[in-house]
Amino acid sequence: MDQKIIFFEDLGKQEYESTWNYQKTLFYNIIKKKKNHLSSQEVGYLIFVENNHHVYTIGKNGKQEKNLLVSLDFLKHIHANLYQIDRGGDITYHGPGQLLAYPILDLNYFFKDIDKYLRQLEEVIIHFLWKNYGIQGLRKKGYTGVWVNHGKICAIGIRMSRWATMHGLAFNVNTDLQYFNYIIPCGISQNRKVTSLRKEIKNDHISFHEVKQKIKISFQEIFEVQLISRK
Repeated sequence: MDQKIIFFEDLGKQEYESTWNYQKTLFYNIIKKKKNHLSSQEVGYLIFVENNHHVYTIGKNGKQEKNLLVSLDFLKHIHANLYQIDRGGDITYHGPGQLLAYPILDLNYFFKDIDKYLRQLEEVIIHFLWKNYGIQGLRKKGYTGVWVNHGKICAIGIRMSRWATMHGLAFNVNTDLQYFNYIIPCGISQNRKVTSLRKEIKNDHISFHEVKQKIKISFQEIFEVQLISRK
């Protein structure tokens, strides 16, 4: 059987809203099957991006009044924006030093199982951590994401329609973790600790570029796809 192909783009540093709009364009292209005419091999896109400013996003069922711990005026003071967006899950932080990986896939060519898809996204990070750093990534029953010794290292939230996906995972590479102090991350009040790869491996000079390349490899292995640069 021919290997499935996903078009890959590394957008570098971008504003959150522009990336969100770009995701939606690709997402609706997949649903409509008009602009790109994806074949049975070409099954979607994978976008890597790093936010160039501080952002908090709240999913469709998020509880801003409960899980945002500061005022909107305080967010302005720390130069952070707040967006109500179209994914599942509650509130989380995105900012410099965090890798956002957005698979925009047609799951008709993989499996029609939302839970399995979420576990596959977790497995990408678990595989990456163990293969490259000998760190055991953990799941927590009843929750989505990846944890390690000192806290949650990767948050996951998705949108799905007609088995097309958007949004994805947020992996803390060398993120400034103080910005998580102003929220209850993902609405999980128990053991709110959040960590980063830099903290776990005690390396202040970790290469963001190198991390991206290694996560690409893990994504290809877990989803059994071939990534082809779109630009």
